Amino acid sequence: MEAKEATSRGRVRVERSAKRVRTYLGGRVVADTTHALLVWEIPYYPTYYFPLADVEEAALKQTGTTKHSPSRGDGVVYTVTSGGAEAPEAALAYPESPLEDIRGHIRFEWDAMHAWFEEDEEVFFHPRDPYTRVDILPSSRHVRVEVDGVTVADSRSPRILFETGLPTRYYLPKVDVRFDLLEHTETATHCPYKGTAEYWTVNGRKDLAWSYRTPLPESERVAGLVAFYNEKLDIYLDGELQERPKSKFS
Repeated sequence: MEAKEATSRGRVRVERSAKRVRTYLGGRVVADTTHALLVWEIPYYPTYYFPLADVEEAALKQTGTTKHSPSRGDGVVYTVTSGGAEAPEAALAYPESPLEDIRGHIRFEWDAMHAWFEEDEEVFFHPRDPYTRVDILPSSRHVRVEVDGVTVADSRSPRILFETGLPTRYYLPKVDVRFDLLEHTETATHCPYKGTAEYWTVNGRKDLAWSYRTPLPESERVAGLVAFYNEKLDIYLDGELQERPKSKFS
């Protein structure tokens, strides 16, 4: 994606996207634009804002309520109806925002809509950040994972995942993991780059390990492999204890 005309106010960053973006409700298109804005309302990933001119006007109904944001101002709340489906309070516009770029635009709650597309590819969980890259490399380095002094994994054939803004992750074959010390949990998380992850409690500590059974195509190299939170346990790389990184998962 070509990023251009970036502006910011406080912690909110705004960029124009070069992608065609569509969102659906009830099997019908609610918004379809080639002039979407990427707005970083939180630091981790952006949100799409659509020009009002590219939204089905009949799909929007004002609720008579507003929501205030310190950076974006007072937002007008809309319910979205389309194709016999209704998403209450699922859209928000800031007609008098101090951020001039988002005036005349509207955002939709991601989970309230039934489908999202960037060009003709369906996108899940949240928009992709144009500044996030995922590289997955095979390695012969020796990785040993220790929890409270107990070795729970030991491998010489990891796949190492490098993702922008996150600690390096070591994905290990299941045959190199002590599953007698792991207990599967009901936790699941979702990533637009890797897919849906399942989790395990490790040596009594909840959700320290995860795996992607069927990752998205760009992350197929980690399919079925197991990773551990570097932030919460000890990882030895070629015999050297690694410093625990600081991240939002710490």
